[in-house]
Amino acid sequence: MKIPLYQVDAFAEHPFEGNPAAVCPLDRWLPDAVMQAVAAENNLSETAFFVAEGEGDFHIRWFTPQCEVDLCGHATLATAHILFATRHRNQDTIRFTSKSGDLIVGRDHDRLVLDFPAQPPRPCPLPAAARQAFAAAPQECLQATDYLLVFADEDEILAARPDMQLLRQLDLRGVIISAPAGRHDFVCRFFAPNFGIPEDPVTGSAFTQLAPYWAARLGRDTLQARQLSRRGGEVGCRLAGDRVQISGRAVTYLEGTIVIPETWG
Repeated sequence: MKIPLYQVDAFAEHPFEGNPAAVCPLDRWLPDAVMQAVAAENNLSETAFFVAEGEGDFHIRWFTPQCEVDLCGHATLATAHILFATRHRNQDTIRFTSKSGDLIVGRDHDRLVLDFPAQPPRPCPLPAAARQAFAAAPQECLQATDYLLVFADEDEILAARPDMQLLRQLDLRGVIISAPAGRHDFVCRFFAPNFGIPEDPVTGSAFTQLAPYWAARLGRDTLQARQLSRRGGEVGCRLAGDRVQISGRAVTYLEGTIVIPETWG
């Protein structure tokens, strides 16, 4: 059994930036154990698998090296990038069904725009493990899918060296840290060691939580952000009611073929 494999740098202007994701088009779903094994072999933060469900509609699933997740922004951006390049050159919109509902990706000149459900974070007590994991204390702690720790300035985000063993004690998917910035409306980083991702380069799904918070704090719906990982990535976002539009560019890095024994599929 041969399966096409693409590797795409999402939220990237050039190769070797942004967040790399693997994309695997399928004619039919493989057993979960096989898709998990492929994701582990790829050893990227996410591998996306998709199956066509109709003209312009696809079902999408995402796997980290350790488990399946309910939502992934950068791998969805990467998948749409491949579909627009290979199957839907003349279309402007692609619709995905997923465990997180309908996800729409459109084209806006040279950018792709994810349309995802908003996840407004709510204030919560700061878990002891989260406080101990960072040298500086956050000004606020909120939660939705992840904990969101808001710090005073960009320097604290850049300087953060969290204790991963302590972050593994937390009960949510991961931890977003964020702060206001000079050249951007805000900056952020994301850590999810329980999902095999000590630090994610650029985390599209995190902006479903960040956009509602910063839109309310700054008093406007359109925002420009940067995720301050080693690779880094530029992300535009706009709060539109109960949806968040997350925009960025993508670059194809690799095209290949996975060979899987028939007995596995």
